[in-house]
Amino acid sequence: MDSGYQSNDQQNRLQIAIELMPSGPEIPTVAASASQRFAVRLGIFYAAIFALMGVQLPFFPIWLRAVGVDPVWIGIIVAVPALTRFTVLPFVTNYAGRRRSLKPVLIVTALGTAAGFAALGFFRDPALIHIVFVLTACVWTPILPLTDAYALQGVAKLGLHYGPLRLWGSTAFMMGTLGCGLLAGRVAETQLIWVMAVLGIGGTVAGLALMPLKTAPASSLANTSARSLLRQPAFLAVIMAAALIQGSHAAYYSFASITWQADGLTGGVIASLWTLGVLAEIIVFSLSPRFSIAPVLLILVGAVGALVRWSVTAAEPSLLPLALVQLLHGLTYGATLLGTMGLMVRIVPAHMMAGAQGYLAAASGIATSSASVLVGALYLRLGSGIYLIMAAMAAGGALVMFAARPRLARAVQTHPQSEASGG
Repeated sequence: MDSGYQSNDQQNRLQIAIELMPSGPEIPTVAASASQRFAVRLGIFYAAIFALMGVQLPFFPIWLRAVGVDPVWIGIIVAVPALTRFTVLPFVTNYAGRRRSLKPVLIVTALGTAAGFAALGFFRDPALIHIVFVLTACVWTPILPLTDAYALQGVAKLGLHYGPLRLWGSTAFMMGTLGCGLLAGRVAETQLIWVMAVLGIGGTVAGLALMPLKTAPASSLANTSARSLLRQPAFLAVIMAAALIQGSHAAYYSFASITWQADGLTGGVIASLWTLGVLAEIIVFSLSPRFSIAPVLLILVGAVGALVRWSVTAAEPSLLPLALVQLLHGLTYGATLLGTMGLMVRIVPAHMMAGAQGYLAAASGIATSSASVLVGALYLRLGSGIYLIMAAMAAGGALVMFAARPRLARAVQTHPQSEASGG
């Protein structure tokens, strides 16, 4: 493997270096006040976009049903965001990366999202709703990878940690879901679309407050397209491993509530189980600055956590063991995300970060969509046994990451930002 490139002794030292490298920043912050302003404003923006997601995911189908859209059309319309993630999204993120400043693109996409959800409120014809939602999804789905790219630029420039920035999104997602759940009992279901529109406007306002954060690479490779990342085995290994591990949540997202309800659990218990997972994720993000574990090992921990979680879930455990494995969401989702972002900031040049996030989102979209279709086709035959397929996906992600360790070690050592990265 790469014979003649380095001696075995050098490769071993590089492997040790990446495994010992902590995920926290190792450079002084430029100015505490600038770092604090960046963190607060980004946290508010994360909260705004995730609050919208927390409302849209559970309540958009309810609104569609309330305005008279039949189940066939609902299935088609709800599938739109997943399709745009690996079609339109990479083009938008690459365009944003070429602009060298993500703030204007974030503002435009947030404004387009707000306008799209507001426009949906005036339509009742399924075909027209579908067309408007396609246009909305084209500007909505790139917002999260663009925000992550903006966050990682701040991590590298200002010596911050990704986890505490991102936890506000998870918190807002949970609060958005719970808040709209309470509101749904007090307003007509046909009015729920306006909640989404208002949250979209909130995201636009929060985007205006973001600090400008330009990238000005000085190297001769400054104009290199982000597409060049697709020729780098280390980068491909990161997005492939992350996609497999995060994609292993497909059965959970699609069928957990249905299975638990069939097992006799009440709506309150089901909601509590979901909340446990999000709380575990928030705790992991909040504690991440204290972690001394390397990004590669964080991803492996997430994969092992997924292997355990899905294997136990497949056995249809009683409520207490089920609640305990729900806490593993902090590892299966949280640790995997932290490790992925830690490696991104170490191996991806700043001016390619937006494009890199787009490719990551596309890979995750393909893996999750494919897994959803597979488990949907097998659910009636296998029941909870579909979680064993998810365990196999997570194991595949672990194998990819483990095999890529030598390449990642070299990439971290040669990347100019590797010494100025935060987890």
